[in-house]
Amino acid sequence: MKKELNVSKLAQAIFIINRHAKAALKPQHLYSIKKQAIDKLLKEKKAEKIGLHFSNNPKLSNQHSTLLVKVADYFFHIPPVKEDFKELPHLGSLDQQYRNPQTQMSLSQAKKIIYQYIGWQPPKQTKRNRFSPYYTPSSLGQFEWPPTKKF
Repeated sequence: MKKELNVSKLAQAIFIINRHAKAALKPQHLYSIKKQAIDKLLKEKKAEKIGLHFSNNPKLSNQHSTLLVKVADYFFHIPPVKEDFKELPHLGSLDQQYRNPQTQMSLSQAKKIIYQYIGWQPPKQTKRNRFSPYYTPSSLGQFEWPPTKKF
């Protein structure tokens, strides 16, 4: 990495990605890069685990918990691991009174910051055949029909 990104900028970028993921039709990639960035921040001790919260959106009517993580002045939820249940306190239901600070940043800029931080590379595009193996070319527009063999 050419220059070290400060934690505040990373937190803002994660916030923007998380906000867009909540409204996206296919949010898997956004949530994936959010989790990768937070995991890397936790490993580098630039973020801290606060505790566990009950989720507002139970899966299949089963209550589950999410891990609350603090990055700079921002708080995020990610899926917990087994050790988190043993080591961290359970904080109960989400507190709706608290909000993260407002941030002005485009999604493309936020993704660029996070991609640079986690070292993400887009998957290589494989060259695909234009036609399926069952494709039969049309003879429309041919001058000669039926085709004759010319030696």
